[in-house]
Amino acid sequence: MSEQGWARDWDRARWLWWAALAGGISYFAAVYMRLDGPAIWAWKASGVGLLAVWAAANARSTDGKLIAAVLAFGALGDWLLDAVGMLAGAAAFATGHLIAIILYLRNRRPSLTSSQRALAWLLVPLALIIAWGLTRGAEAALMGAAIAYTGGVAIMAATAWISRFPRYRTGVGAMAFLASDLFIFAGEGGTLSKDLTLWLVWPLYFGGQALIAWGVVSTLAREGRS
Repeated sequence: MSEQGWARDWDRARWLWWAALAGGISYFAAVYMRLDGPAIWAWKASGVGLLAVWAAANARSTDGKLIAAVLAFGALGDWLLDAVGMLAGAAAFATGHLIAIILYLRNRRPSLTSSQRALAWLLVPLALIIAWGLTRGAEAALMGAAIAYTGGVAIMAATAWISRFPRYRTGVGAMAFLASDLFIFAGEGGTLSKDLTLWLVWPLYFGGQALIAWGVVSTLAREGRS
């Protein structure tokens, strides 16, 4: 696709990007007011769901379809967590993380500095230690689930960091996603007050998803193969 053709397609789908931001950012009001119910569950899923539609609208290749699938499973997880339960939501997110890992490994950065390589290798064990520390006073089942799930998110974040996608968008977004989950476990495990984690989890999560989407989709679109 020519640069002009890419620009036309990008502009045509741009409204979906802004609609996604509106849905995701506005949902924090529901978090703050602790609202619940089917309409609230749909509102929660709207932000990442529209990011998935935006990515799909720009998809021209396998990688473009993969990032759309990653976001779609994220939106499904958002809905399932409240509508069905923690296990169903975690399964949807885990599926999305697996697809994301495949995407990032398909797009590994050709060369890495020693610090970048060290961070990628250290991130997973460090995240696991943090998850254990945050939940060691909780029930064994919660601690085990938190550590297992954290491993998947940390691998996703590590592979995003060493991918060729912009590190200060996709890489930082994946790290923010990981941080949001660790704050969830801090609240559930009693390490931090849920009144505090309430202010951190959703902004880190949705901001992370938006940065991931922006970094991957914009990079592929510039190459004419999103």
